[in-house]
Amino acid sequence: MLYKCVTDNKIENATARRNFRRVFFDQIMGMNVYYHNETIVYLNGEFIKASEAKVDLYCQTLHYGYGVFEGIRSYKTSNGSTRIFKAKEHFERMKNSARLLGMPYPWHTEQLIQVTYELLKRNQLQDAYIRPLVYAPANMVLGLNEESFLVIEVWPMKPYLGEKLLRIGISSYCRPHPKSIHPEAKACGHYVNSILASAEMKSKGYDEALMLDVNGYIAEAPGANVFLEKEGKLFTPPPGHILPGITRATIMELCMELNIPVEEKPIHPEELRRADAVFYCGTAAEVIGWESVEGHRFSLPWHKTISSEIQKAYKEKVTLSGRYQPQAMEL
Repeated sequence: MLYKCVTDNKIENATARRNFRRVFFDQIMGMNVYYHNETIVYLNGEFIKASEAKVDLYCQTLHYGYGVFEGIRSYKTSNGSTRIFKAKEHFERMKNSARLLGMPYPWHTEQLIQVTYELLKRNQLQDAYIRPLVYAPANMVLGLNEESFLVIEVWPMKPYLGEKLLRIGISSYCRPHPKSIHPEAKACGHYVNSILASAEMKSKGYDEALMLDVNGYIAEAPGANVFLEKEGKLFTPPPGHILPGITRATIMELCMELNIPVEEKPIHPEELRRADAVFYCGTAAEVIGWESVEGHRFSLPWHKTISSEIQKAYKEKVTLSGRYQPQAMEL
């Protein structure tokens, strides 16, 4: 009998290992294949194959994280055309991020928007994730530069955090002090903090992390902003310790359009237990609700919440469907 138990355990463990490898492989294949032999990128003024693109290994961005980027989405709209959502706002934010970090930025927003539409066309993509990156030249000292370089990449990507409600854990890693960085800049190096927090919570069985600020109030996800719903009203942390996202601003616009009250205020983690619903929002994640936080479930079923209505309205807005059906921009 003992031998049978040991054998059964070995079989179960072997099965678990196979399942883990299968899931891991599926994730790698589903999430990390960003380009193939025919993929085109825009690199420093030229459209070239991604497989032929080169970067200097002494690049300051590679060594020190000194660079800025954006995460943008394009959508196939209800009339079949392609639309980059909030393109101007994203490229203007990248310009401002470069300014905050002291990086030269010679590009014009309208030029970059047109280049991106052309890049989508060359890659035959409509529903896509768009990643422009401004990076530094070769420089091994901790100083500023006289030039910057630019690459824009595109690839198909599903919602970053999936489409099922999330099980959230509160990370021991907090957002950096606002006097140590520029929180409003989307800078490459800032995301080491995000990787640590996300990896910590996933290792404990959660789907994603929630990060607090240095004062112990709710800040944001590793790559998204957060909204809390209580008694028909939405609340979200104010700027200061967060990256005020473009999707976050869109949610607030939707609240105005739908006559949903929304307030920016410091939120203590204990308030999550009294919430009717909570959701994350971001360009990569779009709008995704929480199932629980630290195992605590919320008082209302997701489908009965205002947050669920916001999720639907956001999807309609980005695809110009439902209540939002003006003529879409042509590719």
